[in-house]
Amino acid sequence: MCEQAFEDGAGYHTVLAHENHEYLRHDICHGCWKQQGEGAAERKGFISYWQGTYEAPPEAPPEAIQKDTAESLLRKLLETGDARWREASYILAVMLERKRILKVKEQLREADGRVFVYEQPKSGDLFTIPDPALKMEELEQVQIEVAALLEHGLPVTGEEWPPLPVEPEPESTEAPETEEAETAP
Repeated sequence: MCEQAFEDGAGYHTVLAHENHEYLRHDICHGCWKQQGEGAAERKGFISYWQGTYEAPPEAPPEAIQKDTAESLLRKLLETGDARWREASYILAVMLERKRILKVKEQLREADGRVFVYEQPKSGDLFTIPDPALKMEELEQVQIEVAALLEHGLPVTGEEWPPLPVEPEPESTEAPETEEAETAP
């Protein structure tokens, strides 16, 4: 058999057989079938035969939303140098530590508080992340912000962030107006 990949729209023949205690499927192009395949029903182990037209699978559509990975997002947040992302950077670093993507290399005590030095073992990159000393009541809001960053990326100047969700137009469920008879008390 030629072992060439099928092209979209090409005819093929398939033989199902039982050989050496297992079921085997043989997909055969039209040219090879003419040369070797005819008479397959008389061969030992033959179970079934069919033919069809090969349809190439559709290409995967590009993602509508380009989602950042936690690591690439952390890198972007740190590159901004903006104190606004201090809490989000810390949460991302902790997430990556729990997934064993980052390791705490060092913990420093400074006048402002603790600073963690994380290492990405595969690349050797170091990340310096100050501990924002989050309180439990602040944690949920930061987690929501991190989820929005992962889904939508960093805010673009002049655009609302996080973007409002696009909701489908509701179908009208209003009943047609009918006149009601007035009743006297």
